[in-house]
Amino acid sequence: MADKRPRIVIVGAGFGGLKAAQLLAGTQADITIVDRENFHLFQPLLYQVSTSELAENEIACPIRAFFRKNHNVEFLMAQAQGFAPERRVLLTNHGDVPYDYLILAAGATTNFFGLQSVEEHAYGMKTLQEAIAIRNHVLHMFERANKCADEAERRRMLTFVCVGGGPTGIESAGALSELVYGVMSQEFHKLDFAEVSVKLVEAMDKVLTMMPPPLQAEAIRVLSGERCVDVRLNTQVMDYDGADLKLKDGSVIPTRTVIWAAGVKAVPLLAKLGTEVDRSGRIVVGPTLQISEYPEIFALGDCASFVQDGRPLATIAPVATQQAAVCAANIKKLLRGDAKLLSFRYKDVGSMATICRGHAVVAMGSWQMKGFFAWVAWMVVHLMRLAGVYTNITVALKWFWNLVSGIRLGRIITNIKEK
Repeated sequence: MADKRPRIVIVGAGFGGLKAAQLLAGTQADITIVDRENFHLFQPLLYQVSTSELAENEIACPIRAFFRKNHNVEFLMAQAQGFAPERRVLLTNHGDVPYDYLILAAGATTNFFGLQSVEEHAYGMKTLQEAIAIRNHVLHMFERANKCADEAERRRMLTFVCVGGGPTGIESAGALSELVYGVMSQEFHKLDFAEVSVKLVEAMDKVLTMMPPPLQAEAIRVLSGERCVDVRLNTQVMDYDGADLKLKDGSVIPTRTVIWAAGVKAVPLLAKLGTEVDRSGRIVVGPTLQISEYPEIFALGDCASFVQDGRPLATIAPVATQQAAVCAANIKKLLRGDAKLLSFRYKDVGSMATICRGHAVVAMGSWQMKGFFAWVAWMVVHLMRLAGVYTNITVALKWFWNLVSGIRLGRIITNIKEK
């Protein structure tokens, strides 16, 4: 009787989980990917769905499509709910999933820092559903404002606040400004666009903290100047009831729209394993990305707290994909009976953020770039990471069309009732 094949279970099909599965697909093992969604999502472009520039299928691809030729890779659409590590079992809402090796790559969720009212009324942007909800809501606000006779309420509907000065907040504010002043202003003939306001609120005294100061200043200059975004630094949110955003200094911003991009934290699932986690809820891993209590369990990406040079690595895609490569290599070694595992070391590939159409900032070591050519570099890098030729072509064409025309045809309201 043939020996039973090893079972590798991967929780999450984000950048890290998908990369690990692709690298392990050729091994003599049975691989199961567990995810509550049936698609891989390119999260860096969620803001373009929320602002009507791209469609859902252009930043998401069915997970099964990646593994058509890999018959040892199976996908289970299920919600991971817990662990029974003593039995080497992952608990899901569709039954137990046994494993010999488990990779935790479940990503992260929005961190509202304990502000319950904000969590209830603001819009996060970590999932495709949230991006679609923002798009529907913004479009509803214009349609409702166009019929509203009350000036104060109309201004509240037409005030859009992005909270968080990281890449997501910067990109959302810039793209929203383009949508408002470049598209809506041409089509809503009865609205007075002097009543419209796009604001960016950041609790710290800077934006894009991973960037050098000159590029931080460039982002603020373009947003506040060319894009007419009201940038407010050193401004901390305290409460939001869906109508008024209250700040720590006592001031209030009347608004029906708050997009929260101020931070992320680990998914609650990780705490159920019972091992050490950091203050963001990420599982503490060793040099080989294993969990010390359960060496058959690996964690990577947003699930892993990996300290390098005295501080945990950021929750960004390059970290996840590099960790996936080391994780897959180590599991392959274990399958061969080789106990000498690789230690992970992150190689910084730089950082980039687009500010608006034709403007971006790029930092790679001591090399810095801004403006149009930085935007082109940003586009090329993101196109290379998208899933498949069809997506590359359609997204590239849309970006080109948006550059020359400014038109966004994705302004389709897909819900009747909205938050």
